[in-house]
Amino acid sequence: MLDPLIICFGLGVGVLIGLTGIGGGSLMTPLLVLFAGVQPVVAIGTDLAYGAITKTLGGWRHLRKGTVDVGVSKWLAVGSVPGSLLGVLIVDRLHDAYGSGFDTKLLAGIAIALFVVAASILARALFMPRLVERERETVELTARVRAGAAGIGFVLGLLVGGTSVGSGALIGLALILVFRLTPHRVVGTDVFHAALLLWTAGLAHWATGNVDLTLMANILIGSLPGVWIGTALINRVPAAALRPILGCVLLGSGLGVLSKAGAGIPAWLIVAAPVAVGLAAAGVHRVRTPPPEAVPA
Repeated sequence: MLDPLIICFGLGVGVLIGLTGIGGGSLMTPLLVLFAGVQPVVAIGTDLAYGAITKTLGGWRHLRKGTVDVGVSKWLAVGSVPGSLLGVLIVDRLHDAYGSGFDTKLLAGIAIALFVVAASILARALFMPRLVERERETVELTARVRAGAAGIGFVLGLLVGGTSVGSGALIGLALILVFRLTPHRVVGTDVFHAALLLWTAGLAHWATGNVDLTLMANILIGSLPGVWIGTALINRVPAAALRPILGCVLLGSGLGVLSKAGAGIPAWLIVAAPVAVGLAAAGVHRVRTPPPEAVPA
């Protein structure tokens, strides 16, 4: 059965994935929980399963554009694939042990992951301009780099397998801070690696019965054309302009999920906090950006 709301969610998130590499689990899971009333563990499993297909399309498109560092992606996957399997196993065992009572704790975990992702995106967009001077197109795969990539992949894979949050934002942050890739290479490598990671986690959740295939089909109807549009626009739309907005949206999503977990957060704060952060971010950007007449010819 077609659900226009879910299809629209898929389209919007797909465009963001194609443009920035961010927005899959970080947005879709809270959307499914808050607006579609999906059980948290099913929202996570379905999100990861649809994300595997969506990011495979995006990764293939980025690979053809030459914006993927295959070596870094491979070594991240060496750690993230077993990490994601462990994350799925932990969530499944806890859900079996505590039943529906585990949903509240899982929602709290998702909210915390959303806050971490929102903070990382905002920090990356607003307070890391000097990293531009150190950016590079490719990474020399020394033994230390390979070990570091596998270790980072394992930790973030564990988080993604358990909550579906972070496959884009946190891996993207690592690609900037640790591997110092240029923005387009960050997005391409991020999406390509996420496809490898999400196939593993998504199939594991499907095997444990946490994937709603009808819901996944509705998401894919919107997300596949969305990611195609997003990757086509990547050289025309500055992804840096989208990141502060996305960070504020994720902050609001985290507050909403935490409220659903029983935290008693008032509705006005769920709206006011992201707006306040957005205004502060706009102020920081304005102060940091020189006026047009000050820019050298």
